[in-house]
Amino acid sequence: MRTIFLFLVVLVLQTGCSQEKKDKMPIGDFKQELLDNAILVDVRTPEEFGAGHLENADNINWYDADFSEQFKTVDKNKTIYLYCKMGGRSAKAQEKLESLGFTHVINLEGGYDAVKANN
Repeated sequence: MRTIFLFLVVLVLQTGCSQEKKDKMPIGDFKQELLDNAILVDVRTPEEFGAGHLENADNINWYDADFSEQFKTVDKNKTIYLYCKMGGRSAKAQEKLESLGFTHVINLEGGYDAVKANN
């Protein structure tokens, strides 16, 4: 009986506490219709953005010193879709925005490189 109880405790701890919830979506699955109550943010540099970007994307450079400040006017309950070149900067931006209290931030995995590769 004790062994079964210990097994159940370990199972609950392993499945419940160790999983980290991060919202992500392959960038190829993103559709413009998702922007009805959301915003799309390209976190690459202005130079990268100027060389090509997704339609309706706003450019907020991850490397800007005031990156967080640029989101002050955004509703924290609004969905924010983020992308960058390959997914690294957008993952960091996602963590930052979640730490600031944004409740629905989605990292578009694969980044703009994946978009270019599929075209």
